[in-house]
Amino acid sequence: MSDRWDPAAFRARVDGVLRSYLAEEADELVAIDGTLTPVAEQLRVAAGHGKRLRAAFCYWGWRAAGQPDSDALVRAAASMELVHAAAIVHDDLIDDSALRHGRPTVHIALETALDVTPREAGDSRPRVRAAARSLALLVGDHLMALAGRLFTDSGLPAAYLARARGLWAELARELVAGECLEILHTGGRPDTGTSLKVVRYKTAKYTVEHPLLLGGLLAGAAPELRDGYSAYGLPLGEAFQLRDDLLGLFGDPERTGKAALDDLRAHRPTALLAETWRTADTAQRERLLRVLGRRDLDGTHLEDVRDLMRELEAPQRVERMILTRVELATRALDDVDVPPGARRALHALARQATDRVH
Repeated sequence: MSDRWDPAAFRARVDGVLRSYLAEEADELVAIDGTLTPVAEQLRVAAGHGKRLRAAFCYWGWRAAGQPDSDALVRAAASMELVHAAAIVHDDLIDDSALRHGRPTVHIALETALDVTPREAGDSRPRVRAAARSLALLVGDHLMALAGRLFTDSGLPAAYLARARGLWAELARELVAGECLEILHTGGRPDTGTSLKVVRYKTAKYTVEHPLLLGGLLAGAAPELRDGYSAYGLPLGEAFQLRDDLLGLFGDPERTGKAALDDLRAHRPTALLAETWRTADTAQRERLLRVLGRRDLDGTHLEDVRDLMRELEAPQRVERMILTRVELATRALDDVDVPPGARRALHALARQATDRVH
């Protein structure tokens, strides 16, 4: 691959790695016992979607440190997509989300696929649902384990991999911490500072900063360059998730592939909700409280909340948060010494991560 950034070509390389790797693992599961076929199928398709941003940031963390293109590095970078796939399976299970990328989530797909013969009249559906959720949890766990194995078996020298070992552990710890923080604050009083902390640890770090730093550590990047990666990656990762929160409520479900009411039904601690709450008066807060956390929401409720958020200019303030963070990221990038091709690629990735409709 040349210094010219070709997202489609890179995605094809990553897709090829993931497709063959997961197909081989799925076959190994089925070889153990044929009844594992539904689980194996979910493993096979778990990383079949996505923009491959996390792999791209890892790749350019390596290239920006002066290293050449490498198939082994692409394999290591692809492991970032398995981390993401694992996080999605767990996140959808925790939130009881039914759709992802316009398709049934793993626990919903498994519930449909399980062929369970009723043992007692009336109790088969709860049994199937409980089994599907348990199996989905194990699929997510296995994907995280596979991410680590793909990284270490990528073909890179052991000395290179050793430089990244500590950061890999940090990535896992902070991802778990972010998910826990979201659970602990779900249903609570909306607060922008709390929401931004959840954003930082649940998504921002493992989406941009950690992949960049992993690529840099593998490449032997100097501490000054790694500091630049963090100064670019952290605000950009936050901007990415803030855009995701906006699209979650105001985007077109046909394009986002997710149900627009999910965040309201779950009363998740998003920055968009926190900014709405912060500027709402007592009557407007009561209006919100009548909606948040309800499972029977419909399109009328959605439009009512959207109207209230627009009235209070909450989406505009979140847009400004995004813009501010993108500017911080790109200014930080301009302050580090990286090859011109890598600089252009990282600027393009900043746009791709935040200027999107799904």
